[in-house]
Amino acid sequence: MRPWRRAALFASAIAAIELVALLAGAAVLVARPLARAVERHAEKVASTPAKPSPAPKLVVHRRAPPPKPTHSRAQMRVLVLNGNGRTGVAHDEATRLEQLGYRIAGAADARRHDYATSVVMYSPGYRPEGVRLAHDLHVGVVGPLDGLSRSALRGGQLAVILGAR
Repeated sequence: MRPWRRAALFASAIAAIELVALLAGAAVLVARPLARAVERHAEKVASTPAKPSPAPKLVVHRRAPPPKPTHSRAQMRVLVLNGNGRTGVAHDEATRLEQLGYRIAGAADARRHDYATSVVMYSPGYRPEGVRLAHDLHVGVVGPLDGLSRSALRGGQLAVILGAR
């Protein structure tokens, strides 16, 4: 190797070591004040009481009441299905509905006997009457026909599936 190359490599190595030492020294000089500033800011934030946040605005969604029934109870035919498995429940409820003025399309067992709660279902266009029937029976679940065909209603417009409660 030529002597000038060796001297250039040696000088470059010394310059690199000096650069690293200067960067480390600058980091130490800058890091201490920066760390103190961050620490003071954290203490200041921790010691000041939090501003009370404004109370969240409550959004109340109100459902419009269902329209008034257009058909009387005597015009409505109800299919009563036993969905809880107890013997005679559907016929007892059908008798009770007849006393309230409803016509009974039939009383039978549902396909399943594991309904936890009673359900009132209605054909399209009979929602107000379904809500009234649910109110009459003290049933909280009302919905459109689901899983029953219109032919399965035996000419009725409403269906009640009696659950365990």
